[in-house]
Amino acid sequence: MSLPFLLCLVTLFALAGIGAPIAHSMIVAAVVYLAIAGQDLGLAAEQIIQGIYDSFIILAVPLFIVAANIMNEGAISDRLLAFCKAVVGRFRGGLAQVDIMVSLIFSGMSGSAVADAAGIGKITINMMVKSGHYSPGLAAAVVAASATIGPIIPPSIPMVMYALVSDASIGYLFLGGVVPGLIMTVVMMAITTWIAHKRDIPPETKVPVRKLPGITFRAMPALLMPIILLAGIYGGATTPTEAAAVAAAYALLIAAFLYRSVTWSSLYNVFSESARSSASVGLVIGSALIFNYIVAAENVPTSIASTLDYLDLQPLAFMLFANLLFLLLGCILDATTIILVIVPLFIPACRVLGIDLVYFGVVMVVNVMIGLITPPYGMLLFVINGATGIPIREIVREIIPYMLSLFLALLVLILAPDLTLWLPRQFGYQG
Repeated sequence: MSLPFLLCLVTLFALAGIGAPIAHSMIVAAVVYLAIAGQDLGLAAEQIIQGIYDSFIILAVPLFIVAANIMNEGAISDRLLAFCKAVVGRFRGGLAQVDIMVSLIFSGMSGSAVADAAGIGKITINMMVKSGHYSPGLAAAVVAASATIGPIIPPSIPMVMYALVSDASIGYLFLGGVVPGLIMTVVMMAITTWIAHKRDIPPETKVPVRKLPGITFRAMPALLMPIILLAGIYGGATTPTEAAAVAAAYALLIAAFLYRSVTWSSLYNVFSESARSSASVGLVIGSALIFNYIVAAENVPTSIASTLDYLDLQPLAFMLFANLLFLLLGCILDATTIILVIVPLFIPACRVLGIDLVYFGVVMVVNVMIGLITPPYGMLLFVINGATGIPIREIVREIIPYMLSLFLALLVLILAPDLTLWLPRQFGYQG
């Protein structure tokens, strides 16, 4: 390790350790490296400009953010809630089951865990607490855990970022997330049923079967959104980035003209909030591009791949090691940083060991989503705490069973790659 790279890492961790934003920390650390290495400081700006403007993929991120914010602002969420309540509210822990199913459906539209938790999640927390059967901590824990489904079921903003650093197909990554997302849903519904029986949480009032067609019809425009999006991608009509634009436009059309639930003032709020969120993500992406340039210049990925090749690790042992590392990093780093900075270090090793990059990407995204609810960082814990005022310690105490169930789901995905790759292969994937 060279002196400039060592000082770069020291600067990065020192700034992050005192609470500086991770994007600012990486940019300053990169400038330190370039200055000490005697390279042109203008390389920092050059890497940002080339990386962002040469990548059509990144444009999907702000478009999915816009789509999610429109759905949170309009009446789309209300109709999804009514539909899910009619379908699964009749089971034990009905409102918690409703939240999990809403997250599953909502994830097919937004691709963002934070959008799920901060938007529709806040509504379901209020519903659960007001029912008198759920403690605030349990309600928040259910919402935080179920929000992790968002970036697994397509579309997925983290998968777009992974595609950026790995050159894996976004379309096949999206398909690869379907089965893992359903597995996560099943294990969370199972743990919710167990908790409901243990605490004697009753089901909700059953919705008469005769009312189901009407409720489904009112929710149908919202339910069609993921179908339209995926049909466009896999039917060859749109690229994933164009599909993101279609998703945003479709959400706006049904919210404005069909449900009539957005006004000019609310639309301004949607676009301004989307701009702030997109700028925040863009800053992290830009700083990661500079840092990745430094990592490549130091030949770190090749060194890691050579070391692993020398150790003669089997693919399964490598996957277990990598996932354990990602879980530990998820306790202190945000998902975007792990995907854009840490994951690229392992891509050459995956190629050397013959590990499919779609499989690796999907499992890795599941892993970092678990990190969103893992203390002490756990971004979703802070998002829900900020939105509801529920103390983090109460959320952490209640979320442990959901974390354990998600660890189990992750282990199953690691041990059975065919679960992830089955659906992509049905659409012609040769990996």
